[in-house]
Amino acid sequence: MKHISILVIAFIVSLTSCSKSSGPGNTGHPPSNLVLTATVNPDSSGNVSFTASATDAVNFEYNFGNSIIQTVPTGIVTYKYAASGNYVVTVTAKSADGSTVSTTTSITVNLPLTLFWSEEFNTDGPPDPAKWGYDIGNNGGWGNAELEYYTNRPENAVVQGGVLKINAIKESYSGSAYTSARLLSQNKFAFTFGKVLVRAKLPAGVGTWPAIWMLGSNINTVSWPSCGEIDIMEHLGRDLNKIYGTLHYPGRSGGNADGGTLMISNATTAFHIYRLDWTPSIIQIYVDDQLVHTVTNSGSIPFNHDFFFILNVAMGGNFGGPVDPAFTAATMEVDYVRVFK
Repeated sequence: MKHISILVIAFIVSLTSCSKSSGPGNTGHPPSNLVLTATVNPDSSGNVSFTASATDAVNFEYNFGNSIIQTVPTGIVTYKYAASGNYVVTVTAKSADGSTVSTTTSITVNLPLTLFWSEEFNTDGPPDPAKWGYDIGNNGGWGNAELEYYTNRPENAVVQGGVLKINAIKESYSGSAYTSARLLSQNKFAFTFGKVLVRAKLPAGVGTWPAIWMLGSNINTVSWPSCGEIDIMEHLGRDLNKIYGTLHYPGRSGGNADGGTLMISNATTAFHIYRLDWTPSIIQIYVDDQLVHTVTNSGSIPFNHDFFFILNVAMGGNFGGPVDPAFTAATMEVDYVRVFK
């Protein structure tokens, strides 16, 4: 009888053990058969419906491709994207014992863009002080051994005939051989993500170095390049029609910057549209809809916070090179700056 009782008890324990391990997520097995589907709402709302399922999964962790992570026990969730872009979404299924399995899917979100901010330069006179301030002086060559002295004089920056004119002039001024202007929207306008269009005609002359660019608004607290820099357009007078589009950030700055170039026609004799497409997932620079450079955006690089505009014409320097001794003056004309969101 004693041997029979032991056998009965062992049989009952065995049944109980099987019963506890037979429920979903309690097998101790890693998840399997993971499937992820995504449906982008066609109403351009930014809403995307995700459904993930897997055998032996107790919850699902979504990375929506924009540094946002969310745990969803059921695997079913609708997420609203704030910006257009191409996103790689990763879902990780987890079992009760902590085992995981992951899969990804790619989605494209297109949101309607509306004009968020613009400067049309339609009022003759000085640039609008509500939108633009100035950097003044030589500042030791602005870190680039530049030769110009930046002023706020109308001789160097003026709105005339529907365009902003930034004039670089050969003249002796406060110890410098050239004057010019450097306008910036710092503390007046800054934004995060959007489409930028700048219509401009560039200055001619060897030694000129015009730029349409942006800096992170936190530059005064984290300094450069930790703040990030987006150069929508740079051009060198010694290398006509070659347009530079560049990003600077820790590990990729100065001579090691993350950039590309594009050859165009008539950069100094005709207006062209210099464009930035900036989303949480990608940063792209164009000229007249021709791609110059692409950078994948992520939380590991500093392009997910407010930036402000800078418009300037530098002379010489490490990048601009020697100035033609025959140079007397040159002008960058900017028709408009527009930001769409």
